[in-house]
Amino acid sequence: MGGASSSSSSSSSSSSTKKRLNKFKRAPGYEDPAVLAAQTTFTANEVEALYELYKNLSFSIVKDGLIHKEEFRLALFSNTKGSNLFADRVFDMFDLKRNGVIEFGEFVRSLSIFHPKASESEKTKFAFKLYDLRGTGYIEKEETFKQADSNGDGRIDPKEWEEFVKKNPASLRNMSLPYLQIPRMMTLVIHPIDLSEKNKFPPPPM
Repeated sequence: MGGASSSSSSSSSSSSTKKRLNKFKRAPGYEDPAVLAAQTTFTANEVEALYELYKNLSFSIVKDGLIHKEEFRLALFSNTKGSNLFADRVFDMFDLKRNGVIEFGEFVRSLSIFHPKASESEKTKFAFKLYDLRGTGYIEKEETFKQADSNGDGRIDPKEWEEFVKKNPASLRNMSLPYLQIPRMMTLVIHPIDLSEKNKFPPPPM
């Protein structure tokens, strides 16, 4: 009897452990790596490595398998407190569903823009939206390189930005993050916190 009870208890404990592990392995918003690889610049292996990184980040503070704003700031800006217009803008661009958190699929699709093999056109469009901090459809004077304002109206439209980038390709240098490729990505899986030391997101140009 005692043996059967002990066995039953052990089995129940093992089942609970497996459930916790399965929940951790399949965070909310999980998508198949092969599907994400087909839709982004990443390979399936790179997506799998990103999932390990995602799990670490999404359980760093709130521990619910979703990346919240404070976790995002901690990982990319080494700061979880205070208002930061640019940090909030980057988070909002990753939060494609606009539900206040970043799911795995959103994480991969947004980071794909920063992959070294992503097209210059994709990077240019993303950078424009990134620097359009207030979402006006223009990069305002205080947000941008003054020399990009070719018509002198105090703001930059998408066409002006595209022309500026073509003449000044270095303006997109921080839009490519080398560590997003295997095997360098594995360093982030092992030491995930403070990606900002690896390569910083581009600050708003002045």
